[in-house]
Amino acid sequence: MARPDKTAAVAELAESFRSSDAAVLTEYRGLTVKQLQELRRTLGENVTYAVTKNTLTKIAAREAGVESVDALLTGPTAIAFVSGDVVEAAKGLRDFAKANEPLVIKGGFLDGKPLDADGVKKLADLESREVLLARLAGGMKASLQNAVSLFNAPLAAAARALGALQAKHEQQNAEQQNSEAQADETTEG
Repeated sequence: MARPDKTAAVAELAESFRSSDAAVLTEYRGLTVKQLQELRRTLGENVTYAVTKNTLTKIAAREAGVESVDALLTGPTAIAFVSGDVVEAAKGLRDFAKANEPLVIKGGFLDGKPLDADGVKKLADLESREVLLARLAGGMKASLQNAVSLFNAPLAAAARALGALQAKHEQQNAEQQNSEAQADETTEG
């Protein structure tokens, strides 16, 4: 019979797996309590970093429908549950692991699909969501400006053509008036 505290822990872990955009599993052996607190602070509000028991995590992952977790659950394990920008969390973990060698990224899950340690590092190499959105917006703005130019080009050409016709018509009228004035002078004189 399962103890109530373990049942509650499994339920909480399963809910964390279900409600998170991603989860990154790490080995924290060798980190001090102070370093773990610093890591939690570094990861920010959108990441919950929890030290877990491997057997309870296996059960919770199974309940949440997350597969391929067993291979990652060796040694002391802590999980970073990410709700929000996965790239920023991956960067935070990667940078902290560089500065603190005892932290080892084992792998993780993104939208329920498994990632190995290299996959998490590739995520960390991506630009942040804000940068990607800014680039997209800039590209869209440039495309819109090109479209406006293309739509204005026929109108501008038509306006220039009408302006040229008007100038030609005015020139012909002026020439006709000059020739009529000269004709009137020769007939009067």
